[in-house]
Amino acid sequence: MIAIIDYGIGNLRSVEKAFLHMGADARLTADPAVVRAARGVVVPGVGAFGACALGLRNGGFAALALETARAGKPLLGICVGMQLLFDSSEEMGQHAGLGLLPGRVLRFPDGMVDAAGQRLKVPQIGWNQLHHDGSDPLLAGVSSGSYAYFVHSYYCAPAEPSDVVATTDYGLDYASIVRRDNLWGVQFHPEKSQTVGLRILRNFVAIAEEQP
Repeated sequence: MIAIIDYGIGNLRSVEKAFLHMGADARLTADPAVVRAARGVVVPGVGAFGACALGLRNGGFAALALETARAGKPLLGICVGMQLLFDSSEEMGQHAGLGLLPGRVLRFPDGMVDAAGQRLKVPQIGWNQLHHDGSDPLLAGVSSGSYAYFVHSYYCAPAEPSDVVATTDYGLDYASIVRRDNLWGVQFHPEKSQTVGLRILRNFVAIAEEQP
């Protein structure tokens, strides 16, 4: 069973529906007992980092996410959920994250342009490519250069290059997938990324099922 933590930050049903669509046993839950019983845990996120971090802490879910990580259970952060894995974010002030991965969350700089010199808008909204070496099991069957769907104004800047699994070019090369041991984070929305996104979620389920 995959537990999707529901900590009151908006409509998370689309993430649950994506798992259910491919036949996975996934539950959107605010019950700590269900999260502890799961084979894998998902921390989604929409909106502002500070509000998401506050929702996690107020509901006791920050401690639960830390417990999950320390137990060695597969944990996947999606969008702001990925950003929450890091030390801090500068979105609307300085806010502390979970501190599971060293690094900061930064705003895309003003004045970015693409390869043709066209000005890039912030937030990044739409399809963009994932560049990776194919070695991580979360990306099994996903070719480098595949497209995923992004909606964000802030990006993760990991302190350790070895934590970066995939990068995406939007004015700069930034980490769009990170991983350390049993922790993964994806900046895009797999539930909105069609075949590529479903394959990544299916891979996460397979990783979780392999755990003792």
